[in-house]
Amino acid sequence: MSPVLAGVLQLLALLVALGLSYRPLGDYMARVYSSDRHLRVEKWIYKGIGANPSVEMRWPAYLRGVLAFSAVSVLFLYLLQRVQGSLPGSLGFVSIDPDQAFNTAASFVANTNWQSYYGEQAMGHVVQTGGLAVQNFVSAAVGIAVAVALVRGFARSRTGELGNFWTDLVRGTVRILLPISVIGALVLVACGAIQNFAGIHEVGQFMGGTQQWNGGAVASQEVIKELGTNGGGYFNANSAHPFENPNGLSNLFEIYLILVIPFALTRTFGRMVGSIKQGYAILGTMATIWLGFTALMMWTEFAHHGPAFDIAGGAMEGKETRFGIGGSSIFAVATTLTSTGAVNSFHSSYTGFGGGITMLGMQLGEIAPGGVGSGLYGMLIMAVIAVFIAGLMVGRTPEYLGKKIGTREIKFAACYILVTPALVLGFTAVAMALDTPADSMTNSGAHGFSEILYAYTSGANNNGSAFAGLNADTQWFNSTIGIAMLLGRFLPMVFVLALAGSLAEQTPVPETAGTLRTEKPLFTGLLVGTILIITGLTYFPALALGPLAEGLAA
Repeated sequence: MSPVLAGVLQLLALLVALGLSYRPLGDYMARVYSSDRHLRVEKWIYKGIGANPSVEMRWPAYLRGVLAFSAVSVLFLYLLQRVQGSLPGSLGFVSIDPDQAFNTAASFVANTNWQSYYGEQAMGHVVQTGGLAVQNFVSAAVGIAVAVALVRGFARSRTGELGNFWTDLVRGTVRILLPISVIGALVLVACGAIQNFAGIHEVGQFMGGTQQWNGGAVASQEVIKELGTNGGGYFNANSAHPFENPNGLSNLFEIYLILVIPFALTRTFGRMVGSIKQGYAILGTMATIWLGFTALMMWTEFAHHGPAFDIAGGAMEGKETRFGIGGSSIFAVATTLTSTGAVNSFHSSYTGFGGGITMLGMQLGEIAPGGVGSGLYGMLIMAVIAVFIAGLMVGRTPEYLGKKIGTREIKFAACYILVTPALVLGFTAVAMALDTPADSMTNSGAHGFSEILYAYTSGANNNGSAFAGLNADTQWFNSTIGIAMLLGRFLPMVFVLALAGSLAEQTPVPETAGTLRTEKPLFTGLLVGTILIITGLTYFPALALGPLAEGLAA
């Protein structure tokens, strides 16, 4: 079987699996967030944290819950790393330095999981399982909760209430993420991923010395790493490590985990707003961009450029032979078009255009299908922008799902789409202007610039992947990327929840003959065009200095 055919068959199998999961999972999540019933274990949790699950919240209260919970999580994870050397199960590792502890705490709470450390050489069992893995669950649940709050803003009228943050957080964790993770961990163990609490042990001679391997609860952390679009690996090689991702079957399953909730949330959206067709329109937009990026990535990585490429069957540098170009390309697009950031190959070794595709996927805002929750609310913000543009073209007040998009709403949407580019381009410009950050680059020229641009793109968009040529374990990068991750995660949430509150207060506008039919393919095309144009105008100059210049020079 040719490598190209193998890649295409993997993509088809993935599409079938996602298609079979779409309806049942999407409907189930809609029931979870619409039910008035609380499970017994959930009641225990509410009692333990002192929350009243029956109290509805307006958007400022909902936002305070998000920020308070996240702030406590950052502090807890920071302190856990700082005292690691005194904890049992630390495997002999010392406490983490302050700047790296801050970076890691910000990273995992922000659902970014950027890692400037070697996982198997820095973190013991307590920090990995009791700190990082826990944040993999709750940071993902926070993202879904904010998305559901925005959906309620569209679905409700004449009220500013968006639900209860603590209820949404607990239900997302207990009813959605935990059950799927248990089943997924069993699948990964069956595929060969490890799951234990073994310590460090020697396995033989390597380069004249003794090689050491770590054990750990890898399968359970791996599954929520992908399912929650987190991305932080137990090992430095991330999903390229055979303990995390043993073979082609586990690789395809992990890609499925990355995509299944973000795509299914469009069905949840359709159910909650009372129009399945609206969910299909958002799904169509996400799927169009994702399939287009996947096709482009496979084309540029399979393209032959000389004898070495001919022998290898394509650009195999930095890729695992057990996954091949097809499995690596599909994974790379999935992880950068969502906020996952896990890698089964090294993006710095992709062709110039291939590296640019991974970067552009993050710069779109990771909305195709995006992170759990963040992808849906990011796409709905883009839908609001697209409706506004359409309204300007025809000269009528824009409406979406029966809600008028007025001055207030469009200001919130505009602020949302401006925050991340400002962080990415601002930090990149400062880093390139200073001498010290540039010393961390492995490469010079266009590729070296791409390393810096990719790092801040990944951090501010809460992705977490890296070009792997940048030494990010410095005080400058630990501090600035940490700040970018926190601002890139929580500032957009402010505008999302403010928009949700504004929409929920409105009285629905009756549909007329002049109403834009946002469930039609025409709107899907308009939405795709809006996304590409906004991203292109924002990032094209920076991309021209990095991956585009490198690709054209190849």
